[in-house]
Amino acid sequence: MKIFLIGFMGSGKTYLGKLLGEKLGIPFIDLDEHIVSQEGKPITGIFASEGEEYFRLKEKEMLYSLTENHKSFVMACGGGTPCFFNNIEYMNQAGITVWLNTPTDILFARLIREKDHRPLISQLPDEQLKSYIQKKFADRKIYFEQAKVTVEEEPVQLDSLVQTLFHA
Repeated sequence: MKIFLIGFMGSGKTYLGKLLGEKLGIPFIDLDEHIVSQEGKPITGIFASEGEEYFRLKEKEMLYSLTENHKSFVMACGGGTPCFFNNIEYMNQAGITVWLNTPTDILFARLIREKDHRPLISQLPDEQLKSYIQKKFADRKIYFEQAKVTVEEEPVQLDSLVQTLFHA
């Protein structure tokens, strides 16, 4: 079973992915962590020195490589992963995509505390963050909506998600 967790930054993909992998007894993969490891610098550093286009190409390469080299996993994808290079179509063909559709007010509350670790928002003043989230969320929603499973509940109930996955 290959499970791809997608959603906006701050939606809980990594947190939930670790719990889900443990519950299902399959490896958890954080796509961003693999990119950081390969590149030898944090994502903020990759964005600063190489730019977003370079990062997105590396992201696609790593997504394909990890998917092809693992029989089963739960993968936390970056917030933008499904939005580039037809990645959402690839993930839908390779496994089950799960969109964590977290409300924007909850995303704002989480992201205001995590700004320094998020390259796309680290330079934004707090008062601009909410409108940025709303706009970027609206732009990316068309990709997120293509997921095979949408999770609306907040907080996500792990047992409920497992049941949904086995019926997807």
